Amino acid sequence: MSLPGAIERTPMLDRWVQINEDGTITVNTGKVEIGQGIKTAIAMIASEELDVSIDRILVQTADTAITPNETMTAGSMSVESSGSAVRVASATARQILLVLASETLGVDPATLTVQDGLVGSSDSNEQTDYWSLQGGHPFSITILDTPPLKDPHTYQIVGKRCSRIDLPAKVRGDVAFLQDMILPQMRHGRMVKPPTANATLREYPASLDMPDIQIVRDGRFLAVIADREERAVMAAQRLAANCRWESPALTPLPIEVPAYLKNNVDRSLPVVDGTPVVEPVPIAQVPEGASSTLNATYYRPFQMHGSIGPSAALAQFMNGLLTVYSHSQGVEILKTALASALELPLDRVHVIHAEGAGCYGHNGADDVALDAALLAIAAEPTPIKVSWTRSEEHGFEPYGPAALIDMQASLDDEGHIINWRHETYSFSHAGRPRRTPGHSNLQAAWWREQALTPAPREPTLFKEAGIHRNLQPIYAFAQTHLVKHFVAESPLRTSSLRSLGAFANVFAIESFMDELGHAAGADPIEFRLAHLEDERARVVLEVLRDKAGKPPVNDNAGRGIALARYKNQQTYCAVQVDLHVGDDARVHLDRALIVADAGLVIDRDGLINQLEGGFIQAASWTLKEEVIWDTRGVVSRDWDSYPIFTFSEVPAVETLVVDRPLDKAMGVGEASTGPSPAAIANAIFNAVGLRLRDIPFTPARLRRAAAD
Repeated sequence: MSLPGAIERTPMLDRWVQINEDGTITVNTGKVEIGQGIKTAIAMIASEELDVSIDRILVQTADTAITPNETMTAGSMSVESSGSAVRVASATARQILLVLASETLGVDPATLTVQDGLVGSSDSNEQTDYWSLQGGHPFSITILDTPPLKDPHTYQIVGKRCSRIDLPAKVRGDVAFLQDMILPQMRHGRMVKPPTANATLREYPASLDMPDIQIVRDGRFLAVIADREERAVMAAQRLAANCRWESPALTPLPIEVPAYLKNNVDRSLPVVDGTPVVEPVPIAQVPEGASSTLNATYYRPFQMHGSIGPSAALAQFMNGLLTVYSHSQGVEILKTALASALELPLDRVHVIHAEGAGCYGHNGADDVALDAALLAIAAEPTPIKVSWTRSEEHGFEPYGPAALIDMQASLDDEGHIINWRHETYSFSHAGRPRRTPGHSNLQAAWWREQALTPAPREPTLFKEAGIHRNLQPIYAFAQTHLVKHFVAESPLRTSSLRSLGAFANVFAIESFMDELGHAAGADPIEFRLAHLEDERARVVLEVLRDKAGKPPVNDNAGRGIALARYKNQQTYCAVQVDLHVGDDARVHLDRALIVADAGLVIDRDGLINQLEGGFIQAASWTLKEEVIWDTRGVVSRDWDSYPIFTFSEVPAVETLVVDRPLDKAMGVGEASTGPSPAAIANAIFNAVGLRLRDIPFTPARLRRAAAD
């Protein structure tokens, strides 16, 4: 068995596992906890392979000075990549410990058994333990081969119920989040942001009638520092009220974006087996033998991460060393980006992950880290904490990009799809910070006197990335014509939002499959099964059918389904939604059924939480969320202008998991986000006969659709 990629990149066992003298074991991961439960999953894997109680496992998440460099927590890869690495590292450590035990006890290693780190032999009455053998000492071993791993049939911890290890502090109100952190002598910083990212600062007061306030200005970067947070807030408000900015008009406006996408394509690339190819786009033609051909266009607007807590960071600059606490999902790439933007040697930047509000994508966490770093340098050696306001978070985070999808398909006389065309027009999803000479994707770097510009946008050519994620259908069609249309210049700053292009692409695919099935007079599930060759996908859909229950029969009530495999290589997920449309044209979700195949299940509760959380977030995107702006800037600056799902709007959700303990564990965090909007759209059609193709499905859009 080949080694996991993370082990190949970081093969030293001590980077992954340390046996401590106090009876605990530290397990390192380069991934971060963002509410997805990775700490618990990693602890369960290590506990299982090491044969120790999970209470002994201490999980150290991403710290650029300590943990393996696993780049970032994204793409639903934490369990799949870091989990597999921790499994191999833990099994390697156990193997070494058993060799030491056999030498210490003078017995054959085959006679040894382990119970909670206590090692005994059937050939001896003597015992030893991990901590006596290795406590406080490095292994000094390079992992060269995959050791024997436990048989999944013998698992005692993996796949069973386990309490989340990150929750007690949060429930008790202990220091659990970055916003709770306090360092000695710490002061507070607040930004004075421009109305738009490219506004010019024409006037500002050089001082305020507040003697405890330090004003920091560097070009268009403007901020205040105070001893107390409320004083920093007050000073920032007073300073902002006396600034004058000039901003160019922001265009195109929201209503103009679909046409803009069609008319401003920079590159068009055919997509083959999930990968864009640099070739001419072939002309799509209706094949011979087509009895009918359908066309449809779908649209997803710019949308926010909508983190409940605004972004924050804490930084200290002392003796030439910059230390930053950040809830970034990629502390290693943030480290390189900060070093580049600040012209510091890479070894003089230390980034430590601290939990913040979950966002599942690239929100303001990286940007506020540079804000805090700049203020910490200005206030050396005092630690500075910077928190964005709700208005700043909504107005300046990178957004999930808008997308327009053109679909066309032909049916033969028997109602089978014989030709499939899918073309997606969108902006870049790749706006995260990265080292690019002369450029920076950290926002404050654009505003300094010696300004850097954002890295040029280019289409991503990796398999199942960005715009073309899940553009490849899960179904087997005789002919497919798949195209990615890349638009470089966006009216708003864009980057990664949970599931990237998969949300829009699966929404379009599964909505269109419903339209085609309706045109063919077929049952939605049977129509999909007739075009599926992937046996695991078929099983998921069949389980959904068997567990569906009776469909709603009330007036204006309906049921819809959808299916996808995230990135066509991770978790299979089918979603069924029962809903009704009220007299006020509001869509009310009544029940959701989720069926998933994620291979080997590590943390069942965590897996279910991710699937259900993905559904709820996607439902909120589908029914409520859209970034709105005018020529002066983004106006969706609070929860009234950018509403998200409330607790009372969440339906009853049931989740079923197809157990496959002998298959590899697959990423699940974004599996339900793609099928969910399509299941909702299809249920609305089943309920009231309206095909909604433009997200979000607001009452106004339903009324317009009914009037057309």
